[in-house]
Amino acid sequence: MNTLDALKSQCAACQCCDLAYHRHQVVVGRGNPGADLMLIGEAPGADEDSQGLPFVGRSGRLLSELLEAAELDEEQDLHICNVIKCRPPNNRKPTSNEIKQCRPWLEEQIALVNPSLVLLAGATALQALLGIKSGISKLRGQWHEQEGKAFMPVFHPSYLLRFGSREEGSPRALTLQDFQEAKRRLSALRG
Repeated sequence: MNTLDALKSQCAACQCCDLAYHRHQVVVGRGNPGADLMLIGEAPGADEDSQGLPFVGRSGRLLSELLEAAELDEEQDLHICNVIKCRPPNNRKPTSNEIKQCRPWLEEQIALVNPSLVLLAGATALQALLGIKSGISKLRGQWHEQEGKAFMPVFHPSYLLRFGSREEGSPRALTLQDFQEAKRRLSALRG
């Protein structure tokens, strides 16, 4: 069986798409490698490419704030990664071919961590994992059972940065509710 360290080495050697020629580092994941909860975003940004870790820029700081408010420890309670492991130029959305080329790495990562619960941050993660092209607004906060795992779409932190409001019903407040629901479900799993 492979390990996450071996996966990182394999990803670092990958040249299946042109992103390999523009990256500084592959960005595989962070957090607990045996977590029951996984959060999957879209792709690394500039800060992530520089540091080799997902969600460490502005979006990552907001993600950390929301996880803490939901009483989720990002180092113990979850494993955080992205659909693709290399930064697209100018932080553009990954192409369908880039997602396809990176898909085996993501599938292996999910198999290695083997979470029961998966949060899909943003439309790209939702489409890549569940094949659903619908917007997040209609599906966020709802669990979708598939292949023995429960998936919940949530707003991507980069989307939340556009809204300062924390009032009830705001995207940030709804995302906090979603994370609190994930915490409840995680606590129930642990008994």
